[in-house]
Amino acid sequence: MSKITEAFKDEKVFISFLTGGDPSKEKTVEYIISMEDAGADIIEIGIPFSDPIAEGPVIQNANIRALSNNINTDDIFDIVEDLRKESNIPLVFLTYINPVFFYGYEKFFRRCYDVGVNGIIIPDLPYEEKDEISENAKNYNVDIISLIAPTSKDRIRMIAKDATGFIYLVSSMGVTGVRNEIKTDLNEIIYEIKSVTNVPIAVGFGINTPEQSKKIAKIADGVIVGSAVVKIIEEHGVDSKQHIQEYVAEMKNATRI
Repeated sequence: MSKITEAFKDEKVFISFLTGGDPSKEKTVEYIISMEDAGADIIEIGIPFSDPIAEGPVIQNANIRALSNNINTDDIFDIVEDLRKESNIPLVFLTYINPVFFYGYEKFFRRCYDVGVNGIIIPDLPYEEKDEISENAKNYNVDIISLIAPTSKDRIRMIAKDATGFIYLVSSMGVTGVRNEIKTDLNEIIYEIKSVTNVPIAVGFGINTPEQSKKIAKIADGVIVGSAVVKIIEEHGVDSKQHIQEYVAEMKNATRI
């Protein structure tokens, strides 16, 4: 069992996201620790990228802010290295295939192993091309987190069979961002996934209120929140710690059903 999967062993999991380097490397470390203290079980760290096609305006702007601070992939690895002096929380990178390709697949995953990154999400890597990185990821104990969108049953089952760590179930079509209502029939998709795998399922895209968090936790193994946290950082910048901590605590508590 990987470290990520193990996090789902005892209770419903809350996964929180932020963009690395926004507003600074030091604050990213501080905010991750504050989220862990508030009850987050897994942290996703976005590697800033100039063309984050799966992201809505809030996370796109966070990428722009981080890139304007000259944050690069090595800086994100430095953030994890600093974080690991204080925390052992499971960490997942969210990035795109270009930064990994240009860094070098073997070099990238070896560095993940060295600093303590446990998983990776690559939204623009099609399932059919996953073999491009899977061997290096496996060699360095990095789970490739599969994204499953509301698509055909056959495709859902095909992707789920190969999943490791956890499955990221996309609640709604489109890009990231807070949503007032989740209209997708998640129960049916979760049923299809669980018919072929025991890998935990966490639902993301649009979740931002305790009510939504509680509702998702009743049917899935975990809840993922990204844009709402990044929005707090956008609004409060270097003074975001307490706001993040209070929000994450509220969202995590809602999963305790």
